Amino acid sequence: MKDILQELEAHRAEARLGGGERRIEAQHAKGKLTARERIELLLDEGSFEEFDMFITHRCTDFGMEQDKPRGDGVVTGWGTINGRMVYVFSQDFTVLGGSVSETHAKKICKIMDMALQNGAPVIGMNDSGGARIQEGVSSLAAYGEIFQRNVVASGVIPQISLVMGPCAGGAVYSPAMTDFIFMVQDSSYMFVTGPDVVKTVTNEIVTAEELGGATTHTRKSSVADGAYVNDVVALSEIRRLFDFLPLSNREKAPVRPFFDDPERVENSLDTLIPSNPNQPYDMRELILKVADEGDFFEIQEDYAKNIITGFVRLEGQTVGVVANQPMVLAGVLDIDSSRKAARFVRFCDAFEIPILTLVDVPGFLPGTAQEYNGVIKHGAKLLFAYGEATVPKVTVITRKAYGGAYDVMSSKHLGGDINYAWPTAEIAVMGAKGAVEILYRSELGEPERIAQRTKDYEDRFANPFVAAERGFIDEVIQPHSTRRRVCRAFAMLRSKSQQRPWKKHDNIPL
Repeated sequence: MKDILQELEAHRAEARLGGGERRIEAQHAKGKLTARERIELLLDEGSFEEFDMFITHRCTDFGMEQDKPRGDGVVTGWGTINGRMVYVFSQDFTVLGGSVSETHAKKICKIMDMALQNGAPVIGMNDSGGARIQEGVSSLAAYGEIFQRNVVASGVIPQISLVMGPCAGGAVYSPAMTDFIFMVQDSSYMFVTGPDVVKTVTNEIVTAEELGGATTHTRKSSVADGAYVNDVVALSEIRRLFDFLPLSNREKAPVRPFFDDPERVENSLDTLIPSNPNQPYDMRELILKVADEGDFFEIQEDYAKNIITGFVRLEGQTVGVVANQPMVLAGVLDIDSSRKAARFVRFCDAFEIPILTLVDVPGFLPGTAQEYNGVIKHGAKLLFAYGEATVPKVTVITRKAYGGAYDVMSSKHLGGDINYAWPTAEIAVMGAKGAVEILYRSELGEPERIAQRTKDYEDRFANPFVAAERGFIDEVIQPHSTRRRVCRAFAMLRSKSQQRPWKKHDNIPL
C-alpha cells in the first residue's frame, strides 16, 4: 500500500510541475504566474478540487507519442470564492504553449457541463497558442465543442474570461462569447491572426501590442471589458466582480452586509448640476454618492466614455448602473455607447439584476460617420435591450433628456417602473435654440425676437413638469434625496414579476 501511495504522489508531483522548472522560470520571467498559481490566488484557500490531473493526449503524429505531459496543458476543477461555488479552468502555457488538443478541450467541456448542471459560474484563465497543430482537425473539432457550450451556457450561468497570455485564432472566440473578458497589460494579446500572418496577407507591419494588446481591446475594439497591470491585480478584481453576480439565472445575486444608511442625505447633489446648461459635470460623482459605501465596479471604463456601465449595491443588493457622462461628448449617444450599454443591459436582464439608469442625454450624435456606420441600427440595440428587459428598472433624469434619446434611456414608455426627475431636468424634443430656429425660421433675422422666443420655449419645456403632468415622470425629487428614493423604489420592486408572450428568442438588431 505504501508503494502505491508513493507512486500516486510521484504522479501528482509530475503533473503539478507542468512543463518543468525551466519553463516555469521562463513564465515567471515574463511577469506571469503559472496556471496553478493563478487558481490558488483566485479561489478561497484550500477550496480547489482538481479533475483529470492525469489525462494525456492521444496524438501519435509528428513524434507526439514521445511527449505526453500529464494534464495536457490545462488545470480544471471547482472551488469557492468567498464561500460561493465556481468552476475554473486555467491553461498552462508551460505545456506545449497551452495549445488546445482533443483531450485538453474535453477537460474544459467537462467542467462546463458540470457548471450548467449544478448552476454555478465558469471562470476561464486563457493562456494558449490556439489549436494544437499536430492534431489537425481533431483540435478544431475540440474548439467547436467548447464554443457550443459557451452558447448553451449564455444567459444561464455567468461566464468570465481572463486573457493572461497570447491567445490567437480559435483561442479568442470562446472568450468572445463569454459575458466578461479581462486582460493583463503588456502580457496578454488577442487576435484572429498574429502580426506575421497580417504582414504576409495585407502587407501591414504591426506589433502584437498594437494588433491585439490590452490597450487596443479596451479602448478601440471593445472586445475586453477591462485590463489590469498584472496577474495578481486581475485575479483580485475578478474576485470582487464575482461577488456582485448570481451563481445562475435561477438565483438572485448575493446580498452583502452594508453599513450605509439608505436614508442618507447628500446635500452636495443639490449643486451638482451647473447653472449653465452647457457646462459638464461628472456623473460618476452621483453614482458614488448613491451607492452603498461608494463602491462601484465599472465595466468597459476605457471604451465609449460618454456612457458609464457597472455594478453598485443598494441596501446590500446588486444593481446595474447605466449613466450618460456629460464630461465626454456632452453625454451624447452614439454607435459605441449604444452597443456598450445594450450588452450590459441584456446581461443584467438575463441574470435578474435590477437596472438604475441616470439620464443626461442631449440626443444621438449626428454626422455622416455615424449614419454610414449604422447608428440607427446600433442605437436600436439599446432601445431593444431596455424594451425587452423585465427586471426592476428605475430611472433618474438629472438634466437633459432630448428627442429619441429620452425614449431610449429607460423611459416610462419602454417599461421603466419608476421614473424620477430632478427639478433641473429638461425633457423635450430638442434644445430651445434648435427648436426656435425651426419653429420661427421667418424671424431669424430679428435677434431680439428670437431671444424672447428661446426664453419662452425654455420656460415652457426646459423643466420636468410637462412630462410629470402626463404621468411620464412619477415624481420630481430633490437631488439630495436621490439615494433614499432610489433605494425605496428598488425595495418596492423586489417582488416584480412580468410575463411576455412566448417566443423561441427575439431578433435583436445586430
